[in-house]
Amino acid sequence: MKKQFLFIIIIASTLLFGGKAIGQEKYWVVFTDKKDVSFNPYTYFDIRTIEKRERSGISLVQFSDLPLNTEYCESIETFGKITTKSRWLNAVAVTLKESDLKSILELPNVKEVVPIQKMETAEYKKSKEISPEELSHINAQLDEFGGDLFLKQNIDGRGVRIAVFDGGFPGVDTNQIFSHIRNEERIIATYDFVNKVEFVYDYNSHGTSVLACIAGMLDSTRIGLGTGAEFLLARTEVKPEIFEEEENWAAAMEWADKNGADIISSSLGYTYDRYFPKQMDGKSVYVSRMATLAARKGILVVNAAGNDGDNDWEVIGAPADADSILSVGGISPGTRLHIDFSSYGPTFDGRMKPNVVSFGEVITAGKKSVKKAYGTSFAAPLVSGFAACVMQLHPEWDNMKVYDEIQKSGHLYPYYDYAHGFGVPQASYFIGEKNEIKQSFTFVEYEDDVQIQLVERDGEETESLKSAPFGQSEDDHYLYYHIASRETGKIRKYAVLNMSSDFSFSISLDDLKEDEVIKAHYRGYTNEYIF
Repeated sequence: MKKQFLFIIIIASTLLFGGKAIGQEKYWVVFTDKKDVSFNPYTYFDIRTIEKRERSGISLVQFSDLPLNTEYCESIETFGKITTKSRWLNAVAVTLKESDLKSILELPNVKEVVPIQKMETAEYKKSKEISPEELSHINAQLDEFGGDLFLKQNIDGRGVRIAVFDGGFPGVDTNQIFSHIRNEERIIATYDFVNKVEFVYDYNSHGTSVLACIAGMLDSTRIGLGTGAEFLLARTEVKPEIFEEEENWAAAMEWADKNGADIISSSLGYTYDRYFPKQMDGKSVYVSRMATLAARKGILVVNAAGNDGDNDWEVIGAPADADSILSVGGISPGTRLHIDFSSYGPTFDGRMKPNVVSFGEVITAGKKSVKKAYGTSFAAPLVSGFAACVMQLHPEWDNMKVYDEIQKSGHLYPYYDYAHGFGVPQASYFIGEKNEIKQSFTFVEYEDDVQIQLVERDGEETESLKSAPFGQSEDDHYLYYHIASRETGKIRKYAVLNMSSDFSFSISLDDLKEDEVIKAHYRGYTNEYIF
């Protein structure tokens, strides 16, 4: 019986993977040009896309917008079945025999052939019922952003269109948590890039949980900040994972742009099952290139930083490694510090990632009930909802202005490290209710070391912290510091210290190099010491 069962699994797997024959693999075939093609942006794009590009001074007809040359595609179809066509990449995804690669590369219109491989995604745990602690946790998810400041001004992302890429959205068409979105008909379009149909309300509930972190409401309690936004829902992922996911993600990017997306929220990552660390440079991986292209077309891409922080993978993965996209790491609700699994930066080429952080442990929706979920998969959509509020508040800003200002709103800014980015974005930065920043420490140089000495706050107390959620009472005592190159900005060392019982911290001068700077952050105040 066991052998028979195993045989059935093998047959089923062959069917699941599209009947791929032994000796065949998936590839991107990239063309050299787009000769003899025509394109009318006014019939192709949603009016929102046209208006957004005109408002931002972005051309309506970029090379990447042009369709593929049909003759080039037909020449590839003689070797294998094309499953995806990408205008942005000027490429097709196709199943090929290795023996055909040489012949394809000899075609005059083929630039290169790149393998497509597989990946992993995050998991989450389920909570059976809603407890008072879970309700407190839901409130804390938004309080961490100062979300009530948006709420008081009726800022909820209204008028902003968000595309969500994931593995399915079961329950979104029935669950009460999304009734406000359904009742106002704010799900504008859906598409399942796996089955090539519009229905997406099935399969993996990961997407349901992600969407709730952007815009869910539990009675009158908001799970996410973007409760008034519009949505494009794309199913790009399959479980168990198969080769086509990366091409689905690429196709969904173009679909989102065509349909007027202002924000793309993606909780996906491609790392050690597919690539080497040296390829995490924002350029080597095609989905990272696509994310960068989306940014150039006026879309704000928000992507999870990944969940590789507690294994040997030591850089941010794709597409979170891409330039000009908000890569979101995770912090623990209990400490407000880096949560163990959240991926650390930088990118392989040393760029600053993640950009910002949010809770990596959340209360969110499943198919029918509320769940406790873990992963940067859920930190990213919390920031997507925040970004929608910023766009509603400042419709005159383009995507890159929003990107820059969200970074500047981080509670640690201008301090930065590879675990916390610039911190948690703050609504107060955009509403204008900013607290006065008082000097909280000073650098004092001695013969052998530099001391960071705390400055007394004239007897100020932190009683409010003692009633914070999950027993948190020490976040006001955390001193962040890093040592970085003045020339490149690359951080060599960083740490967070609990200063609740200490008044100074020493760094040996022997531990500093001539071109380095110490930057520290404590109680909202940031300063630096140049060696």
